[in-house]
This record gives sequence, structure tokens and C-alpha cells, in this order.
Amino acid sequence: MSVLNPQVADYLEKASWIRRMFEAGSELKQKYGPENVFDFSLGNPDLPPPPEVGQALEELGRNADRPYALGYMPNAGLPGVRKALAGVVSKEQQVKLADENIVVTCGAAGGINVFFRAVLRPGDEVVCPAPFFVEYSFYTQNFQGTFVPVPSKPVSFEMDLQAMRSAITPDTRVILINSPNNPSGQVYSIEELQELVDIIQEKSSEYGHPIMLISDEPYRFLTYDDTVVPPVMALYPYSLVVSSYSKSLSMAGERVGYLAVHPEMPGGDELLQGLNLTNRILGFVNAPVIGQILLQKALHVTVDTEIYASRRRAMAEIMDKAGLEFSLPRGGFYFFPKAPGGDDQKFVRELFEENILAVPGSGFGYPGFVRFSFCVSEEVIRRAEPGLVRAVAGSGTP
Repeated sequence: MSVLNPQVADYLEKASWIRRMFEAGSELKQKYGPENVFDFSLGNPDLPPPPEVGQALEELGRNADRPYALGYMPNAGLPGVRKALAGVVSKEQQVKLADENIVVTCGAAGGINVFFRAVLRPGDEVVCPAPFFVEYSFYTQNFQGTFVPVPSKPVSFEMDLQAMRSAITPDTRVILINSPNNPSGQVYSIEELQELVDIIQEKSSEYGHPIMLISDEPYRFLTYDDTVVPPVMALYPYSLVVSSYSKSLSMAGERVGYLAVHPEMPGGDELLQGLNLTNRILGFVNAPVIGQILLQKALHVTVDTEIYASRRRAMAEIMDKAGLEFSLPRGGFYFFPKAPGGDDQKFVRELFEENILAVPGSGFGYPGFVRFSFCVSEEVIRRAEPGLVRAVAGSGTP
């Protein structure tokens, strides 16, 4: 008899394909050597953190013998960090936020869970465009919510706004978007967001309760071709932004991010009190103090984004040569091409035979496509070209 909760056992089964890919990839690397395996499966930033992070660590080391240098803090985070974040988010969102509007969290994932714990009631719905980050549905179900994915337009991955409208019901509590999107690389336009907000306001009025909009933005810093990520807070008072510095500072292991609550949200003060409470009772308590200290010192910089831009060009070139159908990502570090013949898992197996690791779109709620992460060197990308060409040929005509 299993000791697991049946729900968790079911989660493991659903995630088994990705888990098998990871395990099989490790076996490939042991068999053929890591240099002969082309691993596009993980979104793990491989660029070193900016020098400011190392400098901050050195400074922290020199001062770590002070009393309370690494001690307890307010649940919402270090006051100086919140103040600095409020300034940054105010500029990005074109709305003036105070320190009190910021809760520092254990990454964006921690922030979303803290938010859902504070607002979701059993049966409440979270509506989200697909493809989506695979764990959104788990986060929703953690608090007895119902996750409602809404397929976006194929290949372009623009939101299907009429489908979004149809998906909203009296039980809808939250609309969750991710822009730039993982895995598609799409950045929702200001026109899309304005129409979405119009729909949300119409439905909120119809159902007699506010529907909240939360935007997950850890890739905001990484866009291409002069693409701008529009501010959701400038459009809607019942909006929040969640983000992290896992990618922009290559500090994924430090687990530091934030939740920002619109300063003019009716009931916003009560929500912030609830977020501070749920941050504590879920066991996060607060984001790691070292990560917060590093963030405050390096908030004005990012990793070298031109490296990602160069990799994006290289990846587009080899996909073009292989004959794959795809949209050029406008942000983030993922490609999400159409699987030749439409079977994403078959194509992933074909890739595996060529020592290429990628993730089927089924795991992101969008079968028929495959995610490639370009958190690898340009040299690895270009050496993968012959195998990619053979895998496409072996899967049929795109």
C-alpha cells in the first residue's frame, strides 16, 4: 500500500514523462559523455551572475559577524529590499507603489502559492492561457481550486480572447498570465491585455465580485527586437505582479522574488495582511536573507542578455534548416516549435535517438509542440543541427 496521498501519486504519474526524460538524459551523458548530449530540456540559467552579486557576497562575508546579520526579519522581507523593489516595479508598471505594496517571496513559485492560499476558496477557478508553466495547475489544486487552461492560438500563441471570455464563470476567482511566456516565448501586446481587462471587468460586474489578474513576469528582463512587456497594473486595479530574480541574476538556487499588489486595489491592505500571514503559515516565513541582501545590491543589473539573443539567432537558424514550423520567441529563452506529424512525444523520442533532449508540449498543456530551452552554449546549439535534421526527417513532414 502506498504511503502517498492519492493526489500526489497522481501528480507523479502525470509528471512521469518529464521525470523519465531527466533520468534518461543522465544515462545518456554517462554513456556518451556530457559533451555529446545536447540538453535543451531544462530552463536552468547557465550564465554566471553579474559581478555585483559576487561583490555583494564578499561584503556580506566581511560583515557576517555582526549581530543579527542573518537573523529574523519581517515576514514581508527586509525593509530596504522592499523599498528598492517598490521603485523598480513602479517604473515597470507605471503605477506608484509604496514599500507596503511589496511582499518578498521564495521566488515566483512561492509568491503564487502564497497568493492562492490567501484568496482561493474550494472550487474557485483559476483561468490561464495555454501553454502554461507546468506547475500552475498543481499550485491551484494545492488550495482546492480548479485550474482552467484555455488554448492560445496555434503557432503564434496569442491569447484566444473569445475563448478566455467563454471560460470565465461565476466561480472564476483569478486570471493567471505569464508574459514573456514559458514555454512559447510570446509577449502579450497592450491591445491583448486591454481587451482581456475589458472582459474581466465585464464579467466581474456580471457576477458581482472582482476577478483578480496576476501576471507572472520572471522573464520581463529578457525580450528581443525592441519588444516591450506592457504593464498590467496600469490597466486594472485588481491586479498583482509576481516575479523572481532566478533568471535575470542567475540566482535560481537562492529562491528570491516578490509579489506586488496594486496600490489602488479595493481591499488591498487586507490582502497584503493575508499575504504576510500565508507567507508564514505555508512555511516559507520569508525569502532567504542572503538572497535578499544580494538582490538589493544587484537590483540595477542583469546577466548579459546579448548572449541569449545570439543563441536565439543560432537556434532559429538550425530549426529553419531542419524544416520546423515555429514562432520566433519575443522573450525568454525557449523555442516551442510544432512537432513534425503532430505527435510531440514521438518527436521527443526521435530527438532522444540523436542524443537531443527536449520536453513535449503535453507537459505544458499544449500537445503537438515541443519546448527547447537555449540555456546552453551557442556551440552546443550548432553541433545539434545534424541530429535535429535527422530527427525531423524521421518524424515525417512538418
